[in-house]
Amino acid sequence: MKINTDPQKIEALLTRGVEQVVDRAHLEQKLKSGKRLRIKLGIDPTSPNIHIGRAVTLLKLRDFQELGHQIVFIVGDFTGVIGDTSDKESERPMLTRGQVEANMEGYFAQAAKIIDIRECEKYQNSEWLGKLNYHQICEQASQFSVAEFTARDNIKKRLDGGTRVSLREMLYPLMQGYDSVEVKADVELGGRDQWFNLLAGRTLQQYYKQEPQDILIGPLLEGTDGRKMSSSWGNTINLLAEPNDMFGKIMAIGDNLIIKYFTLTTRVAMEEINQYENELKSGKNPRDIKIKLAHEIVRLYHGVKEADKAQEYFVSTFSKKEIPEEMLEINASSLSRAFIIELLVESKLVATKSDARRVIRDGGVKINGKRNDNIHAEIKSGDIIQKGSRWFVRVK
Repeated sequence: MKINTDPQKIEALLTRGVEQVVDRAHLEQKLKSGKRLRIKLGIDPTSPNIHIGRAVTLLKLRDFQELGHQIVFIVGDFTGVIGDTSDKESERPMLTRGQVEANMEGYFAQAAKIIDIRECEKYQNSEWLGKLNYHQICEQASQFSVAEFTARDNIKKRLDGGTRVSLREMLYPLMQGYDSVEVKADVELGGRDQWFNLLAGRTLQQYYKQEPQDILIGPLLEGTDGRKMSSSWGNTINLLAEPNDMFGKIMAIGDNLIIKYFTLTTRVAMEEINQYENELKSGKNPRDIKIKLAHEIVRLYHGVKEADKAQEYFVSTFSKKEIPEEMLEINASSLSRAFIIELLVESKLVATKSDARRVIRDGGVKINGKRNDNIHAEIKSGDIIQKGSRWFVRVK
């Protein structure tokens, strides 16, 4: 494939959804030279689902692919067991090999919703990390100081607060960095929480006599609750979510995130996005623009027809206050007790019983159209349980 060196496309590549480039001048020069670069992205399978927060870098990977560069997608089946705590306030527990293998089963298929997986190099990093011996790991570790690791914001905060930091956590940047050595990456993509790990790739490549990779660092995407999108917090919008669910969750994000979502999670032209931003500043109803956003994201993963149907469902159900004809059904006999809290947890409308109590106390639950404030309310066959404005469950 011929390399596209169009200056405008290169500028868009280096600026849209990008917070920092290391080294900007060097990378721009290589992109304009027509050389085919190797672009690396790794994702750990800590959950069975890839969410649209992860899709931000996958879309950037596709941008490079569309310019003719060789993209490299690594599923971190080895690093996923170890666990990266770059964005965590406490130590991430190690996963079992079985958990990681189950999680990663559909990762390449999910990534194929965004990138051309047939033209992509695909790896699992256990292929090389599982073969390293103690001597090699010590050689790699000698390239970094403890001070460099403990200076990271989240690690420093934990140490200052007396929270345990394991030696295992110090090894993770070495593993991610060595991935870059193995695939001979010219560029690595990642979020700002990956800063230290991305730089580790440059350090180890120099140690192994390779040219250090350039780095494209993007912003983190907030989830449905306004915090960083994370499977650990359950605030994700998954690539495999049903169209109606995906549409509804996008409609639930804060109005302040509309333009950010357009920029990071779609490839709508920036001129059009700027127009939406001006309309919002001029007082246009954010809901109207958010519907366009939700339609575009659902279209990206499910196609135009499903996006149209999801929009129609949302408008008829939530704008006109209609109860949907089709909804999740839960058999009361599957519950340990026929009470509202058990149903909310079993139907996955909430993650835990504590969440259920909080939602009920906040007035977010209705039974048969009437607000329910009773955390001990009994349910019966035929009841329709509503959480918020979007989620319904019928009791069988």
